[in-house]
Amino acid sequence: MTLEAILAYVHLLAILTMVVFISSEAALCRVQWLNAAVVERLAKVDMVYGIAAIAVLATGIARTWWGVKGTAWYWTNPLLHVKLGLFIIVGVLSIFPTLTYFRWRKTLRSTGKLPVEADIKKTRKLVMVQAHLIALIPLVAVFLARGFGK
Repeated sequence: MTLEAILAYVHLLAILTMVVFISSEAALCRVQWLNAAVVERLAKVDMVYGIAAIAVLATGIARTWWGVKGTAWYWTNPLLHVKLGLFIIVGVLSIFPTLTYFRWRKTLRSTGKLPVEADIKKTRKLVMVQAHLIALIPLVAVFLARGFGK
C-alpha cells in the first residue's frame, strides 16, 4: 500500500506540474506580452512542461505495473487507452510550440528580432488546445479508477 500511495502522489505531483507549466505557456505566449525576456522564458517553461509530461507518463505506467490493481485490470480497460490516446495527442501537439520556442530564441539571439504576430497567435492556439485536452484526461481517469469500461 505504501508503494501505491507514493506512486499516486508522484503521479499527481507530475500532473499538477504539467498543468501549471502549460498554463504558464498560455499566459506568456501573447502578442501583447512577448518581449525578449519572455521568448527566453517560454523555452525554459516548455522544457519543464516536457519533463513533467514524461514524469506523468512514467509514473502512470509505473502505477499500472506496481499498483494494487495491476496490469491486467488497467490494460484491458478501454478507458486507459482513451487516456493514453489523449495524452499522445497532447504530446504530438506540443512538438510545434517546442520547436517554435527554440526557433524564436535562436532568431532573437542572432538577430534581435521578435516573432511576428501571426506566428505568436498560431503557437498560442496550439498551447490552448493542449491545455483544454489535458483537462479532459482527469475526467476519463476518474471513471477509469471507479471501474467503468470493465
